[in-house]
Amino acid sequence: MAAYRSTLSETGLEVLDEPRVETARNVVVTPMLRRLGTVGDIFERADLLDDLRAVERLMLARAASRSDAIAAASEHTIRAGGKRLRAAMALLAARLGRYQLDAVIHAAAAAELIHAASLIHDDLVDQADLRRGHVTVHTRWNNDVALMTGDFFFALATGEMALSPDPRIITYYADAVQKIVAGELSPVTVVEPFDTALHQYLYKTGSKTASLFEAPCKAGMAAGGGNEEQIAALGRFGYDLGIAFQIMDDVLDFIGDERTLGKPAGNDLRQGTITLPLIYAVLDGGSPALRRIAFLPDVDEATLQAAILEVVERGGVERTLESARHFVAQALSHLDLFPSSRARDALIDLAYFTVERRA
Repeated sequence: MAAYRSTLSETGLEVLDEPRVETARNVVVTPMLRRLGTVGDIFERADLLDDLRAVERLMLARAASRSDAIAAASEHTIRAGGKRLRAAMALLAARLGRYQLDAVIHAAAAAELIHAASLIHDDLVDQADLRRGHVTVHTRWNNDVALMTGDFFFALATGEMALSPDPRIITYYADAVQKIVAGELSPVTVVEPFDTALHQYLYKTGSKTASLFEAPCKAGMAAGGGNEEQIAALGRFGYDLGIAFQIMDDVLDFIGDERTLGKPAGNDLRQGTITLPLIYAVLDGGSPALRRIAFLPDVDEATLQAAILEVVERGGVERTLESARHFVAQALSHLDLFPSSRARDALIDLAYFTVERRA
């Protein structure tokens, strides 16, 4: 197979040729023998659970509203949970410096509130019925309530930023929100040529997902009194980890279980969303039917299942996993600046967990 290399000016990322991706995989696979468990186990080993509960209590307290509908929709969204990865990264980044919960809790809550707002708006745009196995806000209430609840969460996040001790934190999150919006409106529109499809995919992924991993890492380090070099390193860690996280989401859409995903497998193809497994499968000789599937207005279940099978058989999933491992290895390299600690160990474990998870 031909090797591909393309420097992507807008994202600052480099698509590595096969030998270097293979090296990155070897770096990652061997340490994955370390004990990971669930993400909750990682947080427990880092003694982070009480602080994460404090973040959630703060979010619930802020979500009180004079509007009964917005108050109910807000509580519904917050209690639906999630892994709280973004809050955890803010807290762990702060622990690499001078840790005080009161100094970083607002930055951690802001990350989760922005994430929740973006998901509510995403579900509204996509008219999705479920999120993490829970009924979405626009489905349980209506489109107006969903739109206003998302706006309410963005406003709450702004309030939390303003309470943070370092004014740079506002800039980090404002930049992230701008990128999230740009990413939402920048779909991948082609499956080939490969360089064009990959450029679009990485731009969208970097904007829509990785930016909100980068921002809490930088915000947490700033709240912990970190210097510019440390803040930049944590930001690069978060950004690369966010890319890997989204890549794994796209892998799980092809091989995951609906009961654990909380949504049907193959959902991206149903919606005409082009992701990396499909791009790689087309690169590796995908059939004319596979090249067309993302552009069809309606796809029957038999056609969808045949496409999923072809993507797997042509190595689209495995090559995408290699890319995820590469970005994890790249993320871990940015932690070399920091001495060994429970917080650093937890960030390393979260990076490994990203490519081991099944939901």
